Amino acid sequence: MLLKDLGVAAALLLLLLCVQCLHGSALPAVSSYEFTAYRMQQYNLAQQKHGCRGAIVVAEARSADEPVLTRRCVIMKVQDFTTEKYQEAQKQNAAAILILLPKNISSVSHDTVQSFMVSESETLLKETLMPVYVVPEDEQLLYMYEEVKQAAATRTSSIIIRVLRSMVTATAFQILVSNNVAIKAVTDNSIVTLEGVLPGAGEDVPTIVITAHYDSYGLAPWLSYGADSNGSGVTILLELARLFQKLYSSPRTRPPYHLMFSLTGGGKYNFLGTKRWIEENLDHAESSLLHDNVAFVLCLDTLANADELHMHVSRPPKPGTPMHSFIQHLEEVVSSRFPWMKVGLVHKKINLVESTVAWEHERYSLRRIPGFTLSHLEDPKSELRGSILDTMSQVDFRKLKRNGIIIAEALAQYMYNLSDKGSPKDVQVFKGQMDFHDGRMSSLMSFLTSVPRATQLLDKEPSHILLVNSLEHEFKRYLQQVHRHNFRQDRRDPDITFFDQMDQPIVMYRVKPAAFDLFLGGCIAGYLGIVYYAIQNFGCLYTKLKAAVKSKHH
Repeated sequence: MLLKDLGVAAALLLLLLCVQCLHGSALPAVSSYEFTAYRMQQYNLAQQKHGCRGAIVVAEARSADEPVLTRRCVIMKVQDFTTEKYQEAQKQNAAAILILLPKNISSVSHDTVQSFMVSESETLLKETLMPVYVVPEDEQLLYMYEEVKQAAATRTSSIIIRVLRSMVTATAFQILVSNNVAIKAVTDNSIVTLEGVLPGAGEDVPTIVITAHYDSYGLAPWLSYGADSNGSGVTILLELARLFQKLYSSPRTRPPYHLMFSLTGGGKYNFLGTKRWIEENLDHAESSLLHDNVAFVLCLDTLANADELHMHVSRPPKPGTPMHSFIQHLEEVVSSRFPWMKVGLVHKKINLVESTVAWEHERYSLRRIPGFTLSHLEDPKSELRGSILDTMSQVDFRKLKRNGIIIAEALAQYMYNLSDKGSPKDVQVFKGQMDFHDGRMSSLMSFLTSVPRATQLLDKEPSHILLVNSLEHEFKRYLQQVHRHNFRQDRRDPDITFFDQMDQPIVMYRVKPAAFDLFLGGCIAGYLGIVYYAIQNFGCLYTKLKAAVKSKHH
C-alpha cells in the first residue's frame, strides 16, 4: 500500500512539473496575427515573363536553415536572402518565401545590402510559381522568426531532446493567405510624361534636352522607393530647371539655346514613356523642338553616390559636335574643381537584336538624335538600378549636390561659350543666390521617396497620382509650354502587362505540433487516472491520514 501511495505522489509531481513547463514556455505572441505583405513583381515585357505567378499560401513557417523545406513557407531576414537559398527553396518545392524587411535600412551593413541587391536582381530575371512576399518587420514577425530559427537549431540535438521539445515546448506557425481570388492581368495602365521649355534667345536656335525617368523598381512594387535610381536624377533636373529659369528670365542672360526638360514614366520597363514621347513628337506632332536642331540629349540616371561619373554613349561623339564640346566642358569642370573624381566615357553599341535598351539615351539614338546618359554606375545591369533597399539611407546628399553642380556649370560654360571668351576654367556661375539649395534638394528627395513610385501604382492610388501632379506643378512653376502626355496601351497588344494582388492580407496562426496533442492526451489520461484511484481508495486514504494526525498529537 505504501508503494502505491508513493506512486500516486510521483505521478502528481510529474503532472505538476509538466504543467509548470507548459506555463513557463507560454508564448508572448498572440494566437493569430494578421498583417499585410507585398508580393514580388509580376509582369510580362517583350514576350518575357518576370516575377512570381503564385499568390496563395497555406503552409507551416520554417527557417531557411532547415534541411527540408518542401511545402513549407520559408522565413528569411534580409541577411538570409541569397541566390543560393532562393534556388534551394525552389528546388525543394517550398510553398512560399516570406522576407522580413527591417524598418531602418541604415542599420543594415553595407555588405549585407549589396549582397541582397545582387540576389534581388538575379531573382527578378526569371519567373517562378513559388509566391514570394516581403513584409516590414514588427515584434510579432520577429518573434516568429526567432522561434523557427531556434527550432531549426534543435534539429542537431539528440533524438530524445527533439522529441521532448516537440511534445512539450515547441511551437509551429501556420501562414495563410486568405485571399483566394485568381490573379488578373492589368493592361490599362497610363504612363505620364511631362515636358516643359525655357525658350532661348533668337530664332531657329538649337535645343538641349535634359531628361530623367521618375519611376522606381524593386522586388516588390509597394516597397520600391527608388532614392538613388532615379530620385537623384529627378531632383537634379528640378534644381536645374529652377536655376536656369533665373538665367532665362532676363534678356541679358538668356542664352541662344532652347532648354527642354522632360520627366518620363515607364523608365524601369524599357523606357516606354520615353519611346512613346519621342514617337509623338517626331511622328505625330506637326511642330516640335525635337523636329528641329537638337544639339544633344542629356539623360540623368543614378547620381546620388560614389566619386565616379560615367558618360554612356551609343557611339563616341565626333570632335566639333555639340555633344563632344559639352563633354569636354564637363571634364574641365571636374578636373578644376573636383580633381579626385573619376570621369570616363563608356561606349556601348545598341544591339538591335535585343528587344530592350539599357539606358534612356538609346531611345534617342535609335531615332538618330545625339544623346548620352550621366550616371555614377558603369554597368547598366547594376543591381543598384532597382532595389527595395534603395532608400534615403543610400543617398549621399553632398555627392548628389556635387554632381548637380558639375552638370549645371558644364551646361553654362557650353551655352555661354565661356571657354572661348577667355574665362578661367574654374569659373563659377552658380554661386550665392544661384547655388543649389541643400534644403530644397533634401525636401525634393524626401517627397519623391514618400511613396513607392512603381509604374503599376502611379495611376491607381490617390497618393501616387498626387505625386505626378506635384511634379507637373513644379514644371509649371519654372518652365513654359508645359505639357502632360498620357500614354495608354493597346489592350489587344500591350507593351507591358502587369498583374494585380501586389499586396495581400496574411494571417499567422500559432499552433502546436501533432506530438503535443498526444502528450496533452497522456496528461489528461494520467490526471483522470489519479482522480479515479483517489476516489476508489478514499476510505483507506482517510484512515491513514486520521491515524497520522493522532500519532502526531501523541
